Amino acid sequence: MSVEALFQPFALKSLKLPNRIAMASMARWATPGGDPAPLADFYRRRVEGGTGLILTEGANPNRPAAGNDPNSLKLHGPALDHWPAVTGAVHKAGGAIVPQLWHCGATAKPGQKWAPLAPFESPSGRQAPGMARGIVMDEIAILETIAAFADAAESAKAAGFDGVEVHAGHGYLLDQFLWAATNDRTDHWGGATLAERSRFPLEVVKAVRAAVGPDFAISLRISQWKSADLTARLVETPQALEAWLAPFIEVGVDIVSVSQLRWDTPEFEGSPLSLSGWVKKALGVPTILAGGIGMSGDFISAFMGAPGRPEPLDAVAARLAAGEFDLIAVGRGLLADPDWAHRVQDGRPRSDCPPARLFAGVTPSDSESAA
Repeated sequence: MSVEALFQPFALKSLKLPNRIAMASMARWATPGGDPAPLADFYRRRVEGGTGLILTEGANPNRPAAGNDPNSLKLHGPALDHWPAVTGAVHKAGGAIVPQLWHCGATAKPGQKWAPLAPFESPSGRQAPGMARGIVMDEIAILETIAAFADAAESAKAAGFDGVEVHAGHGYLLDQFLWAATNDRTDHWGGATLAERSRFPLEVVKAVRAAVGPDFAISLRISQWKSADLTARLVETPQALEAWLAPFIEVGVDIVSVSQLRWDTPEFEGSPLSLSGWVKKALGVPTILAGGIGMSGDFISAFMGAPGRPEPLDAVAARLAAGEFDLIAVGRGLLADPDWAHRVQDGRPRSDCPPARLFAGVTPSDSESAA
């Protein structure tokens, strides 16, 4: 097995990486009150273990109902005092770190009965067809949310981050505006076409770019699937994909972070290309690929109790070397073992990932070697 391609450097504006391996953003709800302080050692260990880029778990901008758990990570208020220690720890270990700006909208955490101080908000008052949740956002709420994303991005730059990622997938707020099933607004923020429903996410990206300047890297997180509907699709052809995402590139997106349930699932009929591969082919921008890389099954199955087993990475490395995508984002593998990247590079055995580790504040292998 050759994995050499995974260990080549990568640079894009403010983002300078020693290799092509990122830790995927995963909400573990392990930051009491949204305070990032516990993450410094957690992320540092992954970088010491060979990971080049940390994509933080979703960090909420300053909206009362942006999170879906009392321990959702925050990028505003008192939490800002502790972020420099986190970014500093990652940089000292030789890696880079990017926060994922995340507003959950009307998407509930599975089994969660907690409610924020303000009602959950969404474009049309539902999480999915037949799943009413959240108040309908008015014009003021929409404009305030755009400003909150921009403020969070500006704060991220000041805190020493190497870029920012805007989460517009998985059925969260920005994706709820994109998806016709959750956006039936008749004002400027809705419409019958995907282009019309993209206005709010586009304005968020515009505001983020204005806040951080031209040389700070911006990533856009997308997916076809939604947590409430794993079969949902925004686009059905490469042409529709290009038409949807081209305006985002025009207003400031540098790299597209693509989430699939399985990384090797062909996106469109007649081609083996992943969605990430199609984004790069259609738009000519770097992409990050996520979706069960190096681990059996997918993380939805893991939430249902299925363990993950290590899988070979030669096919992933070969397709990266061929230019289908530029970075890989690893989730369960890096939760199971902070030394995952070094183990891959050295050809050593990697750990299983029991479902319990998905929600562990600190994984057992932070202090124990994998078998």
